[in-house]
Amino acid sequence: MIPSIPTATYRIQLRDGVDFAQVTRLLPYLSGLGISHLYLSPIFQAGAGSTHGYDITDPTRIDPALGGRKGFDTLARAARDQGLGIILDIVPNHTAFTLENPWLLDVLKHGTASRYARHFDIDWDAGPLVLPFLPEPFEKMLADGAFRAADGLWHFGDAALPLAPDSPATDDLRALHDAQHWRLVHSDLERDGITHRRFFNVTSLIGMRVEDRGVFEDTHALIFDLVRAGSVQGLRVDHIDGLADPAGYLDRLHHALPDTPVWVEKILVGDETLPPDWKTVGTTGYEAARLIARLFTDPAGIAELDCLWRAATGIDTDFRTELRQAKLDVLDNELAAERRQLRDMAALAVQGSPLAQPGPESLREAVTALLASMPRYRSYVTCRTCPDDRDLLGRVADDAAQGLRSRAVVDLLADLMLDPQSAAARVFVRRFQQVSGALLAKAQEDTAGFRWTRYLAANEVGAEPDEPDVTVEQANAFLAARRPGDMTLVSTHDTKRSGDSRMRLVAISHLPRSFQALFDAAARLPSADAVDPRWRWYVLQSALAIWDGDAGRAADRLDGHIEKAMREAKLTSFWTNPDTATETAAKSFARGLLDQWAARPDPALQALLHRGEALAFAQLAFQLLMPGFPDIYRGDEGGLLALTDPDNRLPVDWDALARREADTNAKLHWTRQLLALRGSHSEFLRDADARVQVDGDGLRLIRAAGGTQVVAEFSPTAVLPADPLLSRVFEDGSSVCVRLNQMEN
Repeated sequence: MIPSIPTATYRIQLRDGVDFAQVTRLLPYLSGLGISHLYLSPIFQAGAGSTHGYDITDPTRIDPALGGRKGFDTLARAARDQGLGIILDIVPNHTAFTLENPWLLDVLKHGTASRYARHFDIDWDAGPLVLPFLPEPFEKMLADGAFRAADGLWHFGDAALPLAPDSPATDDLRALHDAQHWRLVHSDLERDGITHRRFFNVTSLIGMRVEDRGVFEDTHALIFDLVRAGSVQGLRVDHIDGLADPAGYLDRLHHALPDTPVWVEKILVGDETLPPDWKTVGTTGYEAARLIARLFTDPAGIAELDCLWRAATGIDTDFRTELRQAKLDVLDNELAAERRQLRDMAALAVQGSPLAQPGPESLREAVTALLASMPRYRSYVTCRTCPDDRDLLGRVADDAAQGLRSRAVVDLLADLMLDPQSAAARVFVRRFQQVSGALLAKAQEDTAGFRWTRYLAANEVGAEPDEPDVTVEQANAFLAARRPGDMTLVSTHDTKRSGDSRMRLVAISHLPRSFQALFDAAARLPSADAVDPRWRWYVLQSALAIWDGDAGRAADRLDGHIEKAMREAKLTSFWTNPDTATETAAKSFARGLLDQWAARPDPALQALLHRGEALAFAQLAFQLLMPGFPDIYRGDEGGLLALTDPDNRLPVDWDALARREADTNAKLHWTRQLLALRGSHSEFLRDADARVQVDGDGLRLIRAAGGTQVVAEFSPTAVLPADPLLSRVFEDGSSVCVRLNQMEN
């Protein structure tokens, strides 16, 4: 019998050469590792060549590229025979906004008369569906003869769009185009001219209206079939905050599958907790990764590092100032379409108000201020407001009013959000809540996180760069609130750095002078003068995070990462307008740095590597023994040094991992032993109290119940207790141990 709450999950990224057949072959290895559940990325039909599967084109089919339904059924049976369950990653928020989407093709052909017209989140009141697919303006392409109509299709390049059945028989292509349910426009108009809700700023992903029962049933029919057939034992809901009504969605999912555990991808900010009425067994665990990194961060080292960073780079801002500016920049650019839509929705919602009569610019200012002031991903107002949301939105309104000439319009919109009485008000509030999460993600994780880079271990999904450490009291309060169903992760396909790489960076807080020595040595490289010190500081951390002695391979990986980091920072380089000279200079600096490390081993580098290794083992012990259950990212059990995607999705050498079972790979050995401990003491670890303890000897996680305790300990000096279950002393004199014993009465 497969338990509903896992002992441990193993995240597998399908695609890029990993299909159902390969996963089936891996099952003996994974079972021997000690996990209880496979945790699969989306399996539904996605765009041709998709590398991740979140761009679903048909939610009613399992992707033939992975092996189709037959291949999945074979995997499910084989997993069941090995005693393993399957947790499926599902994507209710969006599908692909491409011509591979059959439901979208039907909408393009039939418009609002299509059965699927209300499946997609489209503003039909704004006119025909805008398609920003053209590489040049429509009029230029029309004049150049780039369009033709034949056999009921509109052709341009390799694309073909369906024409409406009642299209006029004419040789006038402009008139024919104007008679369609869609409008082709230049791709530049995706910035602020689209008429569909998208995923963040990704125009090629269109929002789905799963709040509608019919849409919910159509998009989830195959999911229900797989669960009811016994092939799937749990679900992970992607981007729950993108939905119109997360609580209502989870209620509906629970009603359909009352015995199936559901996890939600939810980023909790600060001391935020999951809404108590959500039908979920837990989160996917970003808040746990944040706690682990904060626990191992040395506060004194951070204070010293802050002084070093500011002196080296000249940066004098605090993170909250940087974040607010990033939000404004994102609203002016990546999310300009969403802000325009919100302004128009707000105008309809406030019509006839006796409190104010705002114009479009006043509404734009108020919407901007409210969005920029939202401190967490979103509120959860539906037709009424709960007390927590009322407090949150009240604080947001007070903050938003700062700096405005008048707060009347802010108060008007805030009151409307607190008590959305009209249909127009509810439309505005729903979209505001969906956009606020996209804004925080794009502004913090993908902009400010690449600008304010003092200590990259804290620049992580679900973390706060200006809150890098934690008190014992805060940590124990967090542990006390954990539920058995909460995942504990350190690496995912979305984390900015893998867990092992993050611990390399945590080592900087332990040894800030060593990092300063590396920075000073790097500054003497001939290539350093052409690189802004802020980027030298960033590149140095990124190189440390993945350094494995192979300068050439690391340089190739850093090339792609530097390009991404600079364009996400949006300071001088942008995806739409790259600053290739600045990027090339930083890449040259990175290569020179890595060649320097390869040529002459640096004592400061070695000290950081050794401390990072010790911290990575301590992190592993805490991850596998904390309340909740661990989620292991593919390949992490053998050691994983990776930066943000696509670097963290590089192929895993599964054969080498399997061979290491008989080798001396210490992390793999510890993972197997700790997972065996979880399996043999599952009830104890489910129910035991948890607390951390910090003193001069180190940091301990203590689980205790019924006269038994498990202690995981990290010490900066090699002081080990007698008879540990596992122990390791590292070259810098630090140590990690885990022991299981009976407590003294």
